Amino acid sequence: MTRTAIVLFTRDLRVHDHPALATACAAFDRVVPLYVLDPALAGRSPNRTRFLHQSLAALRDALRERGGDLVIRHGDPVAETIRLAGEVGAEGIGLSADVSRYARTRERRLRAECERHRLHLRLFPGLTIVDPGAVRPAGGDHYRVFTPYFRAWQGALWREESAPPDRVRLPERLTSGASPDGLPVGELPALPKGESPHAVPGGEAAARSRLAQWLPTVDRYGDIHDDLAGDATSRLSPYLRFGCLSPLELANRAGERAGDPGGARFGPFVRQLCWRDFYHQVTAAFPEIATKAYRRGATEDWRHDPEALDAWARGRTGLPIVDAGMRQLRAEGWMHNRARLITAGYLTKVLGLDWREGVAVFSRWLLDGDVANNAGNWQWVAGTGNDSRPHRGFNPVRQAGRFDPDGAYVRRWVKGGAPG
Repeated sequence: MTRTAIVLFTRDLRVHDHPALATACAAFDRVVPLYVLDPALAGRSPNRTRFLHQSLAALRDALRERGGDLVIRHGDPVAETIRLAGEVGAEGIGLSADVSRYARTRERRLRAECERHRLHLRLFPGLTIVDPGAVRPAGGDHYRVFTPYFRAWQGALWREESAPPDRVRLPERLTSGASPDGLPVGELPALPKGESPHAVPGGEAAARSRLAQWLPTVDRYGDIHDDLAGDATSRLSPYLRFGCLSPLELANRAGERAGDPGGARFGPFVRQLCWRDFYHQVTAAFPEIATKAYRRGATEDWRHDPEALDAWARGRTGLPIVDAGMRQLRAEGWMHNRARLITAGYLTKVLGLDWREGVAVFSRWLLDGDVANNAGNWQWVAGTGNDSRPHRGFNPVRQAGRFDPDGAYVRRWVKGGAPG
């Protein structure tokens, strides 16, 4: 008897090291890769929508190379997944576990519907290196401060990478779409324009190409990643956000060459990947991270100044280093991490504006904008989050002198890049 499973793709748009896909292909005769375009998420970020659609096209190509395809549906992800399961006779559904409020609600609803329709649902790792909740402090449900989390994280057992499937076999109803009872796989949506003219393209192939290009510099990452003009960061964050690249594979590739002989198991780049895991475990425990102050007793006395907010968002504050960062954001849909700290610190600590307004602006433009890292980092800078020194400041003039001493970054974006 032929057994069929559905793999519901979400923020894991790849075939390499995809535990849900690899397991389904090994355990079932037929596998249906599915992505559901949810209208509830449409229109939030033209940049990310374009990147998403490029990534879906790349994923479909990769699956077709293996004899499969990517089924595209529009609507409520739970309803569409259950409907397709009935149409293809699936007995199980697999997807990667996620931590946002939206993802957790989707999971609860999907689990309830699977129980009602007597379908087996299984959640898999894959969006982080160490699963949220895998390491916990004594007497607590999650780590609130990064340094002790990093110590525990370094000692955690990592899972083995999953090999990409050699072949993906679809049910006959999907492979014979021309027949009267055939099911269409669905068309990819037309590629939207996006708002940032210099945004990188999405997709697993683009991610792996960027990784190969950047990896030879990982040994020098600790010395060069804060150089604003040097632009020596990995720029892999958009691909991690959409799962075009496995964070575990990235850590394994980088970690082999970034070990610290002074005692730490991992070097500075993998430590940055740990920050990503850190905010995922924070968000799993505190799903209101994008809307409510995380730190107990945090003072929130923000000004309301729409004109100042607009000037900041457009890179027209008159402070060159801040304007350079915001103009890079609008041009590329990405911003250097040091510039993110400077611009966020200026909005919250200098202008006194609400960090939530900063979250919203970054969320519109950033290709890598997600709930856990975008909101977590904003709260850290604003002093309402996980920083053990909540009154820390980022003097923009001193930061410019330290990380852009020759003014090359400012010249590139303030004099060379037009404001929005």
